[in-house]
This record gives sequence, C-alpha cells and structure tokens, in this order.
Amino acid sequence: MVDGWLQGLAGNQVLPVEILARLLEFDELPMPSFWLKHRTLDAAATELLVASPQIQHRLDVTENATADVDVLARLARDPEPRVRFVYAVMLFEYKRRIPAGVLEILAQDLEPKIRRIVGESEKPPVAVQEPPPVLMAEQRVTHPDPAVRMKAAADPEVPTVLALRLAEDPENDVRLAVSMREELTEEQRTAIPCTVWQHFWSPPPWIARQATDPEAARRIARSAHVGLRRVLAAQPHLTPGVVALLAADEDEWVRRTLAESCEDAPHELLVELYATVQDRYWSGYRNHRNFARPGLARFADDPNPRLRHAALDDPEAGPELVLRLADDPEVGGWAVRDPRLPADELLRRLTLPAHAAAAAGNPALPVAVMHHLLDLARAR
Repeated sequence: MVDGWLQGLAGNQVLPVEILARLLEFDELPMPSFWLKHRTLDAAATELLVASPQIQHRLDVTENATADVDVLARLARDPEPRVRFVYAVMLFEYKRRIPAGVLEILAQDLEPKIRRIVGESEKPPVAVQEPPPVLMAEQRVTHPDPAVRMKAAADPEVPTVLALRLAEDPENDVRLAVSMREELTEEQRTAIPCTVWQHFWSPPPWIARQATDPEAARRIARSAHVGLRRVLAAQPHLTPGVVALLAADEDEWVRRTLAESCEDAPHELLVELYATVQDRYWSGYRNHRNFARPGLARFADDPNPRLRHAALDDPEAGPELVLRLADDPEVGGWAVRDPRLPADELLRRLTLPAHAAAAAGNPALPVAVMHHLLDLARAR
C-alpha cells in the first residue's frame, strides 16, 4: 500500500513543491524512472530539480517540456557535462524560447560535442537542391526521378496540360499529386486512378486557403476525392455546415482527422470515436475541448467501460455519480482520482490496497495528508 501512495503522489498534478522535495529524498521509488519528465513543473518545481545534487534529477528536468526555461538556463553552467549536453540538445528539440546569453555560454563549453550542437544551430539552413532553371516543366514531368515528377505534378506553375500527362504515371504518389491540383474538375479528379493511403499527409496549400471561404469549403467537403476531404478536415477551424458534412463522412479517416485536428469537431463525433476506435489513439478524443459536456452522466451504466469513464467528464455530475463509479472494476481508478469524490471516502480509499495509488493521486487530497503518507512511507 505504501508503494501505491508513492506512485499516486508522483502522479498528482497539483503536488506542492514541498511534497515533491520529500519524494525526491527517497533512494528508490516504485514508479518508472521517467516520471519527472512527464509531470507538469512550475518555476518552483523546476528550481528544485535544477538544484538537486542528483544528476538524474537534473537530466530529467531538461527533458520536461513544461519546465521553466529561465530556471533551466542555469544548466548551461552545470558541472556535469552530460547535463549540459542534454540541455543543449533539448533547447532545440522543444523549440522553446532560449534565454539571453545561453547560446553564448554553450558555444564556449569545454566539451566539443556541446559546442558543435550550438554551432550547427547557428548555421544557415542548407538550400534544398532544386532542379536547375534550365530544367523546364516539360523536362520535370518526364524526369526519371519520381520525386521530381511528384513535385511537378503538384506545382501550380506547371501547366495543367503537362501535369495531366502524369495522371497515368506508374507511381501512385505522382498520380495522387496530380489528382489534388486546385484547378481540376471533379470529373478530372475521379478519372485519375490513385490510392490515398491511410496515413497520407501531403496537404496542398490551396485547401487551407479555401477553407476560410464557406462555399469553397463546402465544395471540398462534398468532393469525391477523399484526400481533399481529409486535408480539409485537418484545418483548425471550419464553419458549422462544413463540420457537419465532414462529421458524417463515410470515410473513417476524414472523421478521425476532424476529431483530432479541428477545434470545432462536434461533441457527438468525439464520443462516438472515443467509444469505438480500436487503436491506441482512442483515449485522445477525451482531451478535445468539445468532449466534456453536460449529459455524459447518462453513460454511467453503459456496458462499454469507455463510456462509463466518459460519464465522469460531465461537468454537472455530482459526488453521487463519482462515488458510484468508484467501485466499478474497470473505471474505479479514474473515479477515485476525481476531486468530486467525498472527502471522507477519499481518505477511506487510501487504506484500500486496490485504490491507494488512485486516492493519493487525487488533486483534492489535503497537503497535511500527503505529508502523513510520506511519514508512514519513510518509517516502514
């Protein structure tokens, strides 16, 4: 049960810095070593880790995307070369704001590999090798390299009459690029035999431009070309009418792209996908801003455990629902972590081995209780 408390506290996202400090005092913790990389860190928590005498703590904080960048800047002068190296790498990995003076410090580091990281970042980008100007459109569409032909097929500067020669190209991706040209009619598109792969992602820029025009966006949403509809569905904002068309699309990946990329995806679609998608991305639909809505409590007794879990996202549901679901064998852990769980019940669940970790991770857990749990863990 003590291990459960420690695991739960480590995952508690409102953990006060003094509790985090006490957790870090344990030589061994019963959770994966990467837990510090994935929890939310404010400036005070970042300060604690940057100042830690343990090298691993300082390495972990460099890889935490939420860590305070100004506090992290101290790691540019860390005495441990491994810490300075990882810090330098992660500066560019996360594309975070780089505090003034940091690059200059790293550029003078005693370690050559650290200086190289900074030096590479300051080099101007290497220009993409383009075909020479003398390579005219005619030569591009007949070029032996499929990559050159594919680029020509999508290039609006290549005359349509030439691009359409590639409609019978032996390479599927070349034919696909032709079929997604802006100026083609529906008849021309459907006449080009091509497959739009499930994970196809090469969006023509013209679709993003037209997505802001309601009438043009509706035309794309009704297109027979599934690739166009998928690219449209990925736009961050669409009008209600266009959203409705895409949400009812027969293609699963149009609907999923809408739910995963568009901030206007409808609540009903999100719930449907959350309940039915069979791959590892199913849980992400709960994170969409339109998922949590009044009325989800109706799923509290649904045979689908995902929907029973969704019932907890009803903002109008009260402690009674949370308490009822706390004993659900499949979603009870989520209910026990819910801050609406009555306080006396939360304390009781801390004493149950099956619920100890979830209860310790509840953001409503009083700080005094957190300290008491750590006292008991230290005394065992």
